[in-house]
Amino acid sequence: MDRLLERPALRGLQGEHGRQATLKAARAALDAWRGSGSPFDPQAFEAVVSRTLQQEAQAALRPVINLTGTVLHTNLGRAVMAPEAIEAVVAVMQGYSNLEFHLGRGARGDRDDHIEGLLREFTGAEAATAVNNNAAAVMLVLSALAEKKEVPVSRGELVEIGGAFRIPDIMRRAGCKLVEVGTTNRTHLRDFEEAIGPKTGMVMKVHTSNYLVQGFTAAVPPAELAALCHSRGIPFSEDLGAGTLMDLTRWGLPHEPTPAESVANGVDVVTFSGDKLLGGPQAGLIVGRKDLIARIKKCPLKRSLRLDKMTIAALEATLRLYRDPDRLSQRLPALRLLTRSPAELKAQAERLRPALQAALGERAEVKVIECRSQIGSGSLPVDRLDSAGLAIASPTGGKRSGAFPEKMARALRELPIPVIGRIEDGELRLDLRGLDGQETERRFLQQLPLLALPR
Repeated sequence: MDRLLERPALRGLQGEHGRQATLKAARAALDAWRGSGSPFDPQAFEAVVSRTLQQEAQAALRPVINLTGTVLHTNLGRAVMAPEAIEAVVAVMQGYSNLEFHLGRGARGDRDDHIEGLLREFTGAEAATAVNNNAAAVMLVLSALAEKKEVPVSRGELVEIGGAFRIPDIMRRAGCKLVEVGTTNRTHLRDFEEAIGPKTGMVMKVHTSNYLVQGFTAAVPPAELAALCHSRGIPFSEDLGAGTLMDLTRWGLPHEPTPAESVANGVDVVTFSGDKLLGGPQAGLIVGRKDLIARIKKCPLKRSLRLDKMTIAALEATLRLYRDPDRLSQRLPALRLLTRSPAELKAQAERLRPALQAALGERAEVKVIECRSQIGSGSLPVDRLDSAGLAIASPTGGKRSGAFPEKMARALRELPIPVIGRIEDGELRLDLRGLDGQETERRFLQQLPLLALPR
């Protein structure tokens, strides 16, 4: 083994990966050769050691190219960060920061100070705070304002989102008693009037962002529910889920309720996400009445759910982009991806098809297709965006070609920067909505020749 480690190739691997890691990989490779009964091949041995070390050195959390057609894909990291947010994170990582230090007073500060003013500015709320995700925000509000009390919620709003997050379960964990109001499809103001009593801690409304009830339906408008709660002296909270700070119809997208609308309707506490339609990092944002936000911040759960300095830096930088709404669709990646035109996407597909076809050769047929993208992460679940992309099909098997699309999907996932598409009608389809920017397109094209290598 000592003689093997002195070979030039293994000395180079030790310089790159360290002696202990190289020794471990070399021992494993040598044991495999001894058990195989084959003659020892030094070059093949070195190749095995090198491949093992490269695999072990590869990060588990890696960049991927999202061609699924889902822009805010929960499994793929949701919103892409703006350059300003990335720069802000790097800046606070490189040294100390005034995370909880007030530079003006020269004394201890509050980490919420860095984002509260911006959230108040864009929502019209009296105060704001933030935690690590929206599920935590909902749980914190319930625990702080309604522990050991009853919370009426419409039966049509008892949602479950990804990861088995269910409103009834969160109620129990927060120490509240759920009071179901109305029916699945119709809830009226009188239902809430009858449900509110001396044990009521707050009333909660949940925006059904990941599904839609249609047909014979009725729901109580937030303004009417707020008026009822105020007349009874109890807080009214609304969870908007995805959350967006701007009216999306400005960019031709479907309307989604905003926190500013909720506050204007008289809602006392509003919760929403930071990493979905808002386009920032993972965070649960809470805005509302000053006295209620103060109670929420004093809850013991708040400290365990608070944001770290990197998230705060990214969130602040993202929020500042909203001060220039005229350029927001160019500067905020999530919004830019959502507003790409079908014509732009089709032109990109026509441009990329020859390169992908050349890489796959006779093994597949590549064609330009029209398709439909979705926003994702429970946002506007029934709305689709006209898009375009590439479909990879078997040249002989037609639409029903057995394992072909799964094999192609695996081949694309094994590229240095994995490419993730979706399988539909026996084809692997690559929706190009997520392939935005010259650099992302260049990385996609640069690795396509690897698909031509034997597998």
